[in-house]
Amino acid sequence: MSVAVVTDSTATLPAEVAAQRGILVVPLQVVIGARSFDEGSQEATPDKVAQALREFKPVSTSRPAPAAMLDAYERAALAGAKQIVSVHISGDMSGTFESAQLAARDAPVRVECVDSRQVGVATGYAALAAADAIGQGASVEAAAEAARRRADASRSLFYVDTLEYLRRGGRIGTASALFGGALAVKPLLQIEDGVVASLEKVRTSARALARLEELAVEAAGSASIDLCVAHLANPDRAGVLAERLTDRLAGNLEGREPWCGELGAVLGAHVGPGMIAVCVSPRR
Repeated sequence: MSVAVVTDSTATLPAEVAAQRGILVVPLQVVIGARSFDEGSQEATPDKVAQALREFKPVSTSRPAPAAMLDAYERAALAGAKQIVSVHISGDMSGTFESAQLAARDAPVRVECVDSRQVGVATGYAALAAADAIGQGASVEAAAEAARRRADASRSLFYVDTLEYLRRGGRIGTASALFGGALAVKPLLQIEDGVVASLEKVRTSARALARLEELAVEAAGSASIDLCVAHLANPDRAGVLAERLTDRLAGNLEGREPWCGELGAVLGAHVGPGMIAVCVSPRR
């Protein structure tokens, strides 16, 4: 029985990885000014989002319409899929999961929708876990459960220069944003039960990144892991952090290279320039 995997663009899967694993990716939209673009298009790159934010241009995002999700399911069915696992960004952070559920009702084949309760590459790792399970002959139910387990085990940590962008997008409360700004702190945040939650507050960006490193090492423990370091308009510091974590977690990585690159435009629109994120995802 053929089972396909669908995810959304916030999963931050490199195009070549998605293609190699046969994962269909449905784009979210980035709205810059009055114009809407698919994430991943030349008009909605992370660089252009960061520039628009710096220039105080209105930047927002929107979920894919159920029709876009249905189109992906229909394409998968035409390619031979008899069932589909659809793995998406936390339903508390985006309406994408709801769109998937609505589209599943009209899909030509059964669709098992998975709310990863995660964001970014943690969702991507969950989609890859589903693909791995399918490659080993798992049923659609078992593949969906593999995605949920991988997402639950993953730790998503991030540093932002300011909470203002999260406040604008409604991802963190006004009081929290004002509190952080008043103390001139550098917030460390995490994804907890599907939402952005405060983790720690430190006084300088250097201390924040050092603490981010320690938290990532603690999250890895003795597990075999995949590791991702992502950033928005902060490549130098992200590169240094990735190198340090690669050295310190060499035994956990077992020869695998960590992913290090720019965050997607949709997530970038909500965290702002300067953000650095680390995802530690146990493989078993």
